[in-house]
Amino acid sequence: MKKVLLPLLILMVSVATMAQQLPKSPNYQANDRFEQMGTMLPTPNSYRAASGAPGREYWQQRADYDIKAELDDDNRRITGSETITFFNNSPDELKYIWMQLDQNLFKKDGIGATSRTGTISEKGMSTTQLEAMNNGRGSSLDPKKEYGYEIAAVKDKAGKALPYKIVNTMMRIDLPVAMKPGTNVVFSVDWSYNITEYYGRSGYEYFPKDGNANYFIAHWFPRLAPYDDVNGWNHKQFLGQGEFALIFGNYKVAITVPADHVVAASGECQNYAQVLTATQKQRLKKAETSKTPVIIVTQAEAEKAEKRENKSPGKKTWIYKADNVRDFAFASSRKFIWDAMQTDVYKDGRKIWCMSIYPKEGNPLWEQYSTRAVAHTLKSYGARTFEYPYPVAISCHSVAGGGMEYPMISFNGGRPEEDGTYSEAVKYGMIGVIIHEVGHNFFPMIVNSDERQWAWMDEGLNTFCQYLAEKEWDFNFPTRRGEPNQITDYMSSDKSVLSPIMSSAENVIGLGPNAYAKPATALNILRETVMGRELFDHAFKEYANRWRFKSPTPADFFRTMEDASGVDLDWFWKGWFYGVEPVDQDLVSVDWFSIDTQNPEIEKELARKEAARKQATISKIRDAQTKGETVVAQDSTMADFYNRYDPYKVTDADRQKYEQYLAGLSQSDRELIQNNTNFYTLSLKNKGGLPMPVIVKMEFEDGTDSVATFPAEIWRFNDQEISKVISTSKKVTQWTLDPYFQIADIDTENNSFPRIAKPTRFQIFKQQQLRRAPNPMQMQGAGAGKISSDPKN
Repeated sequence: MKKVLLPLLILMVSVATMAQQLPKSPNYQANDRFEQMGTMLPTPNSYRAASGAPGREYWQQRADYDIKAELDDDNRRITGSETITFFNNSPDELKYIWMQLDQNLFKKDGIGATSRTGTISEKGMSTTQLEAMNNGRGSSLDPKKEYGYEIAAVKDKAGKALPYKIVNTMMRIDLPVAMKPGTNVVFSVDWSYNITEYYGRSGYEYFPKDGNANYFIAHWFPRLAPYDDVNGWNHKQFLGQGEFALIFGNYKVAITVPADHVVAASGECQNYAQVLTATQKQRLKKAETSKTPVIIVTQAEAEKAEKRENKSPGKKTWIYKADNVRDFAFASSRKFIWDAMQTDVYKDGRKIWCMSIYPKEGNPLWEQYSTRAVAHTLKSYGARTFEYPYPVAISCHSVAGGGMEYPMISFNGGRPEEDGTYSEAVKYGMIGVIIHEVGHNFFPMIVNSDERQWAWMDEGLNTFCQYLAEKEWDFNFPTRRGEPNQITDYMSSDKSVLSPIMSSAENVIGLGPNAYAKPATALNILRETVMGRELFDHAFKEYANRWRFKSPTPADFFRTMEDASGVDLDWFWKGWFYGVEPVDQDLVSVDWFSIDTQNPEIEKELARKEAARKQATISKIRDAQTKGETVVAQDSTMADFYNRYDPYKVTDADRQKYEQYLAGLSQSDRELIQNNTNFYTLSLKNKGGLPMPVIVKMEFEDGTDSVATFPAEIWRFNDQEISKVISTSKKVTQWTLDPYFQIADIDTENNSFPRIAKPTRFQIFKQQQLRRAPNPMQMQGAGAGKISSDPKN
């Protein structure tokens, strides 16, 4: 509805708008939402500065490992011995040491099994499934085997036994003498365990067709728990969902496997000369200068090894060295194909090995894409954080879906059909998971956050960087997480199933959307809408460089992003990370005001049109057919001056009066009137609760459009409903909130004024049996087929 606004009232608009901001409900929380976080964050100290940077006395512990281990392929078993040098860099005396025994997750009476819940299906269950439900360990475990660590010995440097106590997935080692600050202790642990089937993080995959297994071995040796300035000893139990909290150190690892196996591991292999054939060593040399991946172990060689013609192949020991890493993992199989290339030279003259390890079941996808995706990830992530510091990055093809990350090596899914064809989803899913898992080298393998407590600090930041890297791989990459409109279904869920991002990883319902998608989306919104790309990128890079090879907390991230950008983001952290409210802005109404210009050329024409509009009643429209039959039309003597008078005609007197009026106005007032400015009052409600910037698109009657953006602080006096005055020189025909889906608004139906009705579409179909549809490559007869790798290509 249009309303006329007299010029003298223009100055009152801002005052009236302020009055409309005052809260009408006692439940408003605007002051809470926009106050500083204050005591919600830990008090800064000499270890962690108020800026978010490491403090002047920052410290962290270190543990060096010398490990010797053997993989028993026949019995699916690991046996190992490790010597650990633990450095107490803290200012505290330590009477005991805590170690992590993650394999104890699978013990029958362990906390992982006894805390798991489930129900029995009415459709029936197998005895294996019932046993799995009863013991809580999962149906993939062999009920005849015992799982978890068997600790054979814990000894000091002199070989004397050290007392220890196992508490579920943790082990306390009591020291004979307390460790003073700045000292170190050397001790050893001997252990063994039965390998589980691959469960998403570690284990083996068995191939019944050829009788072989691929091994992906991680959290396989007892590891030091962190002791830090925030938690003291971090000995939160491993329940399977929360990942790992670890400290840096140097590793020397000797891995003994069947002689026909190919091994890939964290770090650099120290004895390729002993474990590779002459031909393989030549190929590796060629790969040093190749711009494309070179096959080191061919598919033909892997297929020959699969047949196990030599029933007793003997053993080989692969020796690896990895410096300044927080963990160590490896993969081993006789089925592995191996390709490699080196990246372009870094600024400091280094070149990085990019490698892929995969069975024939991964081809043709893996040979074509994996190593290239590894190299792309290092380049993309490096541009927004820091240059990749390690000598190698390896992608291993594990079980079909998902992935898992460790320093310099990752286990990734994505498998084509047996005929070599694949769907678009499989292709992009594989590339995406490789980018994600290799990207984890940056978060948390180098920026070493505590995954057991804060899953989002690695998964969320990494998913955000993955989202950007995917778009740099292919403009049309079907990204799954990062765009604001991809998180709206989750954010509109019932609050009973929602957890704040700032929840312990083991306690989160819906870890994927909570720890991956929501924080990644939040960062994208910060970059695109709240801060802008330049400020965000500078601050994010500052955070990564401040905390590389150190251990940040959430407060360090929050503070650094504000410190380096100069943007107050406390309202954002509270809403997105500490709360579960969604975004739902409602454009309730728009009132249109225009200035009474007193220009007769304009005002009388407007009055004429308005009078004509009001006269266009249904009766007038129908009576027009007989207007020639009226008395005045039939008898001209019945017409006088007023039958000829036009009240909307502009006269000289009208023009003279207007000129006198203009002469009495200031220059700015004259410009305002002569521009024929329109004023619109938008009434908005924050129905979701989470305050966000207001972004509104105006479509004008001449076919053009414009977008106005107002910061989230627009809600600071009233977080429930506000009014906002917008002036334009052109008339607006349509208003739309969040036109480019920037703020994750869960309900777009109330974002338009006037409202735009959207139909609900339905489909008529006949009932049919569900079956797996062929992928487009199969339907088009474009089967890629299995390829046999040729090192000459």
